[in-house]
Amino acid sequence: MPRTVGHAKGAAGVRSLVELSAKRGVECLTLFAFSTENWQRPAEEVSTLMGLFVQYLEKEMKDLAAAGVRLKVIGDVAGFAPELHQRIKAAEDATSANRLITMCVAANYGGRWDVVQAVKKWQAANPSLPLEELNEDGLAESLSTSGVPDVDLLIRTGGEQRISNFLLWQSAYAELYFTDALWPDFDDKEFDKALAWYAQRTRRFGQTTEQVDGLIKV
Repeated sequence: MPRTVGHAKGAAGVRSLVELSAKRGVECLTLFAFSTENWQRPAEEVSTLMGLFVQYLEKEMKDLAAAGVRLKVIGDVAGFAPELHQRIKAAEDATSANRLITMCVAANYGGRWDVVQAVKKWQAANPSLPLEELNEDGLAESLSTSGVPDVDLLIRTGGEQRISNFLLWQSAYAELYFTDALWPDFDDKEFDKALAWYAQRTRRFGQTTEQVDGLIKV
């Protein structure tokens, strides 16, 4: 089947995945919808992806918003058509007070772009300061994900074992889970498998296992 069929099937499963995430206690779920590199794909495929995005904002967001989902779109949305840009802004504003779960949609997004634009944003906000004053906290606050926690679990579907320019800064300490399941087939069962795998991981953040367990040994 053409890839556009897969995109449509994948988009149709987002609502179920968001709802399950909320039930499992996930506070923030980020979905990679369209990368800065995806513009290089065939025009028909790009058009389909844009259409699915508009359709999602029109139909699905109303129900998700009513359920308490907050939408945050990260990426260079100025690169989209004005109509889509306006719909994104309207959906973000309409869900800004929701607290059940934050659904971040990475659209026209690239991890390298995010870091570069963050440096420029920080410089614009601090024109009197030299670049040497920029630190990790300052950069993090200028990223498109400002206000959103760093990635705990990064899931890559489809048998690929790379992160493809996704949340590079934010994934510094993420646990990386790779699965052969294709995205359209990534259902509740597959998601629970990923969560179960994550639950077995020991997150040390540079410390020793003994320190994390509270048994600090000298």
